[in-house]
Amino acid sequence: MNIIVKTYDGGRICCRPDTSWEREDKDLYVPDSINGYMWTPVLFARISKAGKCVGLKYAPRYYDAVNYGMLLYPSDMLDGSPYGIAAASCADHTSVLPFPMYNTVTLDGGTNVYSVLKDGIEIFRTQEGSRKIIEKALSKASAIVSLRIGDILAIELAPMSLLAGFNDDVQPHETTISGSFCGNPLFSFRIIR
Repeated sequence: MNIIVKTYDGGRICCRPDTSWEREDKDLYVPDSINGYMWTPVLFARISKAGKCVGLKYAPRYYDAVNYGMLLYPSDMLDGSPYGIAAASCADHTSVLPFPMYNTVTLDGGTNVYSVLKDGIEIFRTQEGSRKIIEKALSKASAIVSLRIGDILAIELAPMSLLAGFNDDVQPHETTISGSFCGNPLFSFRIIR
């Protein structure tokens, strides 16, 4: 199973391993070598049909459910080198993609809100997810990556920004992250150093 990502800046397509998938709301214990996490909110879809080079017209047939989540990137790995984003994408428990998922109709009308809170303060909010965003990304991704049943296609909705940063000389630190969609809780976990 792949987590196929369409990046926000440049719209590049890359893949994350399924070991990066966090679906159980487990707290994230920060390794000593990591001094912070960048993040980006995502709209994601579950692939329900295998395919390659899927035309935009046929894209609706290739996914059956949607939801919102977030991707984390260890900031220390984002060093500007060609392999920085690849290394940061492989870290365990950094693809927060909650299940169960929603029917695609929840994206119609733009009335359902996705919200992310950091320590109780809203840091992201959108109602702009749509089937069109998913279908364009699915068509583009399938030209590069073969889609398999059960894959997840995640579309970044905003540029990366700092979610949690730690100084080596600071006492243990904890940040609480939570998200909701349609007024229902999606995820809630702590980043602990």
